[in-house]
Amino acid sequence: MNTDSIINLLLYTIPALVTGLIAFYFFKEHTKNEDGRRRFLLKKDMQVNSMPLRLQAYERMALFLERISPSKLLIRVQPMSADKNDYELLLINNIEQEFEHNLSQQIYVSDECWSIITTAKNATIQLIRKASMLEKTKTANELREVVLSEMMEKRAPSDAALSYIKEEVGDMW
Repeated sequence: MNTDSIINLLLYTIPALVTGLIAFYFFKEHTKNEDGRRRFLLKKDMQVNSMPLRLQAYERMALFLERISPSKLLIRVQPMSADKNDYELLLINNIEQEFEHNLSQQIYVSDECWSIITTAKNATIQLIRKASMLEKTKTANELREVVLSEMMEKRAPSDAALSYIKEEVGDMW
């Protein structure tokens, strides 16, 4: 082979390599953009489909918080006897049962929201237990009166959690 044939070979090979590299780069970028577009459309579609489920979960958690609000709980759950300990257990069991019924909703709400809801539940139970331990509380009806008077003086723990849910749902739009 002489130098003329080597130069001719290089004159054909170099432009072919450059064209090949440019084509590879453009196809790689095009594939990457298409993949990103598909992911965006899939995520958008999932959000549209999951939005009703998330809203339903927030609705159920709002209903849970309303149901465990001490003022509403005491009206809904009547004492079966005059024993304050039996009534205390009845109230706490009612709260726990409501909570267990809604456990699956934690999948659809944020971790912070779930933590606030759990804290509200525990604070409500603690409020009932503290009222039951007071010396002036001797009967189930007195327990109801003490808890209701406590709610007159300060906000129910479930109110703060309900406010947080409303704020979080408002941020979804």
